[in-house]
Amino acid sequence: MEEEKNKKENKEKTEEKQEKKDCIIDPKQQELDELNDRYKRVLAEFENFKKRSGKERETLYNSILADIVEVFLPIVDNLENALKTETQDVEYKKGVELVLKQFKDILKSKGVEEIPAVGETFDPTLHEAVSSIQAPDKNAQEIVEEYRKGYKIGNKVIRHSMVVVAN
Repeated sequence: MEEEKNKKENKEKTEEKQEKKDCIIDPKQQELDELNDRYKRVLAEFENFKKRSGKERETLYNSILADIVEVFLPIVDNLENALKTETQDVEYKKGVELVLKQFKDILKSKGVEEIPAVGETFDPTLHEAVSSIQAPDKNAQEIVEEYRKGYKIGNKVIRHSMVVVAN
């Protein structure tokens, strides 16, 4: 009987010690869990920040590039008009062609594209209608003529195409 009593007391003491350990461990475990949770949240916020910063940087780059390109577009227009005029000097014409090609290659390398116009359906986000004509052989809202080329970078329009639309 005495032995059972000792075993019972030892068992109670062991349980008591375990409870004390649990009391000590529980706050530490709780603190660890809280820190772990906070770490995961900060890491997720940082990843979102990196993505957001990358998008903002790209948008800013395209905006600045569009502003710079817009300044040079009249030069491209004038070179295209120069090629349309007749000249006796073949070398002069070749020189203008080369300069125009160089301009267009640079624009293309920066992601600048011409907006397709003649034969396309009028899209007010890409085209600016300056006139309309009655053309029974054309579809409604079909672009018949282009007065000035339009350009875009990705989805951002730098300059709208000036067009004539069929009714």
